[in-house]
Amino acid sequence: MEHNCCCHKTKERSPEEIKKLLNRLSRIEGQIRGIRGMVEKDAYCTDILTQSAAVTAAMNAFNRDLLASHIRTCVVTDIRAGKDEVIDELVLTLQRLMK
Repeated sequence: MEHNCCCHKTKERSPEEIKKLLNRLSRIEGQIRGIRGMVEKDAYCTDILTQSAAVTAAMNAFNRDLLASHIRTCVVTDIRAGKDEVIDELVLTLQRLMK
């Protein structure tokens, strides 16, 4: 059985990919904690909004990287295996990301 496919809704990732994703999430967590601290210290609204926008941009970058990996591995593997339903799943995922 192919280990890189998403047919069982899991995905084995390389240690490098895991490290990259976790590092990005750790930075985002730090940004969120920073925003929380700003709220607790009554920071100025626009300063908080600026940091919030940075978190949104960081999450968008995380989503782009993960989506690109998903398309290159899971989607391609499933299409090659004749599982065209993965296209509908991809369309739904893109619709969720674009809300």
